[in-house]
Formats: sequence, C-alpha cells, structure tokens
Amino acid sequence: MAFWDAIVRTLVGLILIWLGIEKGGIFVIAEVVGFILLLTAITTFCPLYLLTGIKTKGEETV
Repeated sequence: MAFWDAIVRTLVGLILIWLGIEKGGIFVIAEVVGFILLLTAITTFCPLYLLTGIKTKGEETV
C-alpha cells in the first residue's frame, strides 16, 4: 500500500469514526468502517486489494 493510500484511509477513517461517535444511530456502521480503514492503514495490508489484484505502490526499480 502506498503512503498516500494510507494517509487517505487514515483521514477518511477518522472522519467516519467521528461521525459514528457524534451522530450515533445508523452512523455506527460508519464507525465500524472507519475502524477497519484505520486498521488497514496501520498494517498497510488490505485484503480486498489482494483479492482484486490492485496495487497502489509503484514498482521498485533496481
């Protein structure tokens, strides 16, 4: 996972968690999604990327 991808996941995750805490109700689902986004940003591993073959990190040149 690329650095920019982790930053975007962290920001969106924090916003969704904030919405879940502030609004409650149906936004609790957003809070769960936010925690998942934060977890994938911290571990730099996304199972959906693995299943779909998406790579956001550029190829390393030698």
